[in-house]
Amino acid sequence: MSEQLVAIQRNHFGDIISFQTSTGRVISYRKALQEAEEGIIDGVNIKEGHDGSSYLTPGMISSFDEYPLF
Repeated sequence: MSEQLVAIQRNHFGDIISFQTSTGRVISYRKALQEAEEGIIDGVNIKEGHDGSSYLTPGMISSFDEYPLF
């Protein structure tokens, strides 16, 4: 059964640094990206940036800004 991302944590610059999953786990952004690539986390899209690096976008809403903070 796959998990979803349900909340975010930001640093003082406003960057997302970690996520809370639907099972209550708190994982880093890098771990969330890795688990999304592996199919463990569902409901997100993986995009490629202009610099060639991968990043996450939410699948059903327009922005992670709509996720609650934890």
